[in-house]
Amino acid sequence: MAQALGFDFGTTNTVMALANGASTRSLSFTSTAGTADSMRTALSFMKDPLAGASALKVEAGHAAIRQFIDHPGECRFLQSIKTFAASALFQGTLIFAKRQTFEDLMEIFLRRLKTYAGDNWPADITRIVTGRPVHFAGANPDAVLATERYNAALTRFGFPEIHFVYEPVAAAFYFAQHLQSDATVLVADFGGGTTDYSIIRFETSGGKLSATPVGHSGVGVAGDHFDYRMIDQIVSPQIGKGSLFKSFNKTLEVPSSWYANFGRWNQLSIFKTSKEFVALKKLVRDSLEPEKLETFVDLVDHDEGYPLYQAVSATKIALSSADEAEFNFAPLGDGGRKLIRRSDFENWISGDLERIEGALDDVLEKTNTSPSSIDKIFLTGGTSFVPAVRRIFTERFDHGRIESGGELLSIAHGLALIGERDDIQQWTA
Repeated sequence: MAQALGFDFGTTNTVMALANGASTRSLSFTSTAGTADSMRTALSFMKDPLAGASALKVEAGHAAIRQFIDHPGECRFLQSIKTFAASALFQGTLIFAKRQTFEDLMEIFLRRLKTYAGDNWPADITRIVTGRPVHFAGANPDAVLATERYNAALTRFGFPEIHFVYEPVAAAFYFAQHLQSDATVLVADFGGGTTDYSIIRFETSGGKLSATPVGHSGVGVAGDHFDYRMIDQIVSPQIGKGSLFKSFNKTLEVPSSWYANFGRWNQLSIFKTSKEFVALKKLVRDSLEPEKLETFVDLVDHDEGYPLYQAVSATKIALSSADEAEFNFAPLGDGGRKLIRRSDFENWISGDLERIEGALDDVLEKTNTSPSSIDKIFLTGGTSFVPAVRRIFTERFDHGRIESGGELLSIAHGLALIGERDDIQQWTA
């Protein structure tokens, strides 16, 4: 039987699933880091002299992270590749003197996954169904450009059919397999870079599930933004944000945009090769607090972005179940150990929470849907565990109607199931 491949290309994690009829299974990937059915959306590049002067050893996912940790000074590491998809400003990045476009990076990542899948990769794929957010991440995201880039990368694999489905729609379809009766479902999908909502009416007639899309909305705010707020409050002031430097007879503030790059560590490796980083290093001698900028330079030079990511993630997870948690980031010395209160964290992310709630209000208002007419609310994605996010829903919907689960699997498996349907055009974005 022909197979449909569901491809959940996430900001943080990527999952692929195969469907045969009504059943699905995740693809498993075996790399030097072991076997897993989800992969970090990350790439690492390192020169491989055994394979030739210009040859590169490329790893993806957990193997990329391991290669980066083992060879930090020799390795180029990229994470959260998806966040560049809708940016017209991103025209590529230099990796060992060769420019790689977004399409190149997506292709390289998927080819590594195909290699890691080995014999698990099916030879008879007729459709690949790829998820996309309702609204892409970024300051001025271009959804048409992002879809064109996705399509260009996937076309290089020769898939007979390429389809795109909103990620919350795929999650809703996965959830709907377990409905016991007809229902209007609100799905909230919290990714790393975006928060997306879909309202769908599911009905079953003659054993066949049908759906009527009611409405969608989204916003380019999610878990990565929460992480950035923590970095901006705890780390950035210690590495020079808000500090001053002398320029001729003027006293000026160090550009804050440099710290936005550092906070969103998926851009850190891009920043390391930029003119701005060269300017930062030159600015140290004119700084009124040079030791802070020296620390900034050291963190970038030593590729401390991923350890910082681990420290922030550990603190955020701990705050989901405790009123306070310790932030511990050794490269900052004593300044890298701080006790963080959940109340402070919620205050830092209050603006982001308002935008997330605003997108929920938007989909309810523009579809003229009252909270009482929603039968089920399905929350998916790791950020749904943040208590302040969950309160957005518990304060307006009955607790008994709220469900969660399948944080990593729901979208990929929903995409694969949609790929098996004859009415796939009804579901595509």
